Amino acid sequence: MAESTYTVTGMTCGHCAASVTGEVTKIAGVTDVAVDLPTGAVTVTSAEPVAEADVRAAVEEAGYALAG
Repeated sequence: MAESTYTVTGMTCGHCAASVTGEVTKIAGVTDVAVDLPTGAVTVTSAEPVAEADVRAAVEEAGYALAG
């Protein structure tokens, strides 16, 4: 198991969090996505490490951006 936490900017509500969760969950190998809306933290759990570029692409597909 691998776990990585990213900061997503622009999320303001539960629908935002659900959109990000839905897109990140589509990445191959991802088993869980946890969003902490107040901080923008998105924790991705996967069978194998997931490339940050894949997470960034999924977050952008949902209409948001990774910080940094």
